[in-house]
Amino acid sequence: MKWVHRISGRGLVAFAHDIIVAGFSFIVAMYLRVGAADYKVSFELLLEGAIVMALIGGIIFWLSGLYRGVWRYASLDDLMAITRAATISMLLFLLVMFVWSRMDAVPRSVPFINWFILMALLGGPRFIYRFWKDQRIDLSMTSNSNRVPVLVIGASDGADQFLRGLRQTGDSGYTVVGILSEHSERVGRTIRGVDVIGTIEDLEKTFVNLKSKGLAPQRLILSKDEIKGAPVRDLLERAAALGITLARIPRLTDFQNPGQDEMEIKPVAIEDLLGRPQTPLDRDAMKALITNKNIVVTGAGGSIGAELTRQVATFSPMSLSLIENNEFALYTIDQEISNLQPELKRRAIIVDVRDRDRILDTIDNLKPDLVFHAAALKHVPLVEDNPAEGARTNIAGTINVADACAKSNVKMMVQISTDKAINPTSIMGATKRAAEMYCQALDLASDGKGCRYVTVRFGNVLGSTGSVVPLFQRQLENGGPLTVTHPDMTRYFMTIREAVELVLEASVVGVQGDKTAGRIFVLDMGEPIKIVDLAKQMIRLSGKEPDRDIAIQFTGTRSGEKLFEEVFYDGETTVETAHDGLLLAAPRVVAIEALNRQLAPLLKAAVAGDDTNVRRLIKDVIPEYSNEGSN
Repeated sequence: MKWVHRISGRGLVAFAHDIIVAGFSFIVAMYLRVGAADYKVSFELLLEGAIVMALIGGIIFWLSGLYRGVWRYASLDDLMAITRAATISMLLFLLVMFVWSRMDAVPRSVPFINWFILMALLGGPRFIYRFWKDQRIDLSMTSNSNRVPVLVIGASDGADQFLRGLRQTGDSGYTVVGILSEHSERVGRTIRGVDVIGTIEDLEKTFVNLKSKGLAPQRLILSKDEIKGAPVRDLLERAAALGITLARIPRLTDFQNPGQDEMEIKPVAIEDLLGRPQTPLDRDAMKALITNKNIVVTGAGGSIGAELTRQVATFSPMSLSLIENNEFALYTIDQEISNLQPELKRRAIIVDVRDRDRILDTIDNLKPDLVFHAAALKHVPLVEDNPAEGARTNIAGTINVADACAKSNVKMMVQISTDKAINPTSIMGATKRAAEMYCQALDLASDGKGCRYVTVRFGNVLGSTGSVVPLFQRQLENGGPLTVTHPDMTRYFMTIREAVELVLEASVVGVQGDKTAGRIFVLDMGEPIKIVDLAKQMIRLSGKEPDRDIAIQFTGTRSGEKLFEEVFYDGETTVETAHDGLLLAAPRVVAIEALNRQLAPLLKAAVAGDDTNVRRLIKDVIPEYSNEGSN
């Protein structure tokens, strides 16, 4: 009876409710049987009967475990428990009343009427509450054909949805041996007849207890969308130590048909390990920024550019123009937008941002209101080996787009940057910092008139082309090893969707006032993650054990790589915005005239393909650039 001591406050309220309605049920039964006009039953009999019924009912209800069930998830198991408790209560009531008064003044049909009333008063509020929450009632029972024992994490809507789905599927292959809650107040209660047997902190102890009963779970199943990031990483490591796997049910929003509850358990995605609480977004303001506007996205076929294109398309722009120099990448995203938004007016334009005259003419012909500049060379080792090409794209290309925006009276240009621009140790980082500086200088020079230049800086984008996660996935498919450059290598990560949403949010803030002039928006990247830990987690997600089934091989740092990425310069002042997830940084600014003088010889060397001079001259523009270890 351990659960008796763990009834929650809501359970005690329900208990008090049931005692009251038990006593009231006898009075109602007598009224219905005898009738109001001929109601000559003594008040003493009614009071005695109500008290006896309430006392007996209270004892039986408590011992029957009615208060372990969560009203929010009332099901057929709860109805059966109510039926059992009501029946036992009525039988004991008959016995006590017969011994006490021989029931001379109580009609013989009253106990039967009383039973129906008691059932209605006990079950009605529970299922009305459930219906009010769900707008439908599902009383289905658990299938007995489940085989694989699983332990559900999270005692909430997701757990209820999962259990209901199992009951709809006769060959689901799972049996739930218990639920672990995030909160201790639900321990000892039930959802659809399944016990909440502990908290997440009790995982190891719960596993041992279940194993001793022959019910050792083979899998943990996350039932809450909100469980992400560090808690998932911790659960994955603990599950791996117990020799079990971790999975997740589909999001509740994935169930489009209310009558179809079958679900496919899926492995925890890498995004769940790196996730962070979703930043609240001002979607109305984002929509107002884009709706009925002419939008241009450069680098539209890349990872960030493509996601920008998708999200912008959903806000009903007047037109959407895609600029890209890779034919296949442009074709792919253009076809995708065509299928998603067939009515949207759009153009797919093959042009290289390094071609100044073409960019100036293209922007002038399109007459956009807003330009998102995502075109860039971003892979550190490749740009390190090709510094002139990196400067031509990342610096000259940005200058061309920025100048085109000024010439064509574009309202705002949004420059996509990177945390590698902070104290850069690579050519890629240095060229992106130079691009930042150019946009900063133009923004300050405009003095709030003409085109606004908003720069957004963030770190590694999860799953983008050439990033570490797709590399690890390919290496896992080939049986390993997973290659990591250094045991201490750490990076900030965010998903492509999250990065683009915050880019749009920054655009909203940037267009709203002058306080952002010359500043750089920095996205909140959460906590940095060790790459070796990421490799181990991906191996575990594949059902294998690091260094036993799949090896991790350290290859040494590459030219231009940092061990630790930075979000701000040392001593750099930051300003919080009214939007969660966005900060404003104020790095060093150079006036546009002086900056153009510094950039001229660098860009001349880049056009000439003079890699040696590009490496030398970029330090004149970016003094904080350190090329130690570069070729």
